[in-house]
Amino acid sequence: MIHHQIADWDDAYANGPHIPGGDRWAETVRQASDAYKAGLEASGRARLGLSYGARPRNRFDLFMPVGDPRGLVVFIHGGYWLRFDHTFFSHLAHGAVESGFAVAMPSYTLCPEIRLSGIVAEVGAAIGAAAEIVAGPVHLTGHSAGGHLAARMICQSSPLNDAVRARIGNTVPISGLHDLRPLMRNAMNRALRIDAAEAIAESPALLEPMPGARVTCWVGGAERSEFIRQNALLANVWVGLGAATACYVEPDRHHFSVVDGLADPDHPLTRTLLAQ
Repeated sequence: MIHHQIADWDDAYANGPHIPGGDRWAETVRQASDAYKAGLEASGRARLGLSYGARPRNRFDLFMPVGDPRGLVVFIHGGYWLRFDHTFFSHLAHGAVESGFAVAMPSYTLCPEIRLSGIVAEVGAAIGAAAEIVAGPVHLTGHSAGGHLAARMICQSSPLNDAVRARIGNTVPISGLHDLRPLMRNAMNRALRIDAAEAIAESPALLEPMPGARVTCWVGGAERSEFIRQNALLANVWVGLGAATACYVEPDRHHFSVVDGLADPDHPLTRTLLAQ
């Protein structure tokens, strides 16, 4: 019998060092984001820097389709709750916008200035603010740490109010971190400050889904094994708690490229997110 045990918790959650050109990814993505945002701003379909709270990073951009929106998509950025903001990922709105949906992309206060529980509350407030502007169903997605936050929004202890909860359609966490306990062993936890109580309170895989939750857990086939494991974990646990779940491993996609399908209205990732 072969046993598997993680010996290096830092390496288990390290993405860039295992991706060719990973050190150049952020700049490449930022250029694509800026170009897309400039195009929508020129056409009057970008509402930038909308406020949803008092902190400096309590802002979101809202990208509008041509004509009345069919509903709202919210994309929550990743970066281990430590880095990046919504302005890096504007181009990922393209698939949903071209499909007739408005897309909100919020930032949130980063650790260590705030605890994860505070980030969860901020993201809930951002979704509520965007939902006041755009009518119709609300579809949630996010990448990595943002995948955790997307799933956290459809837990029974979600910060979303009842009116917004009733509008939630599909939720697609991409490469989500659904059990926070392993991160307590990672050097990042010096900044994240996750303790046992917070891990239990904020890990979607340790919580119950809200009634009627529909979630597709999406991950790249070339990702680190911990992301593939965490992806399957949430779908497996929640199907036993009454949620409608699916788990998909997209072939040949690594942690940075797995979100690219959101920029294509015909990609299965976009179609899954927007399905009624």
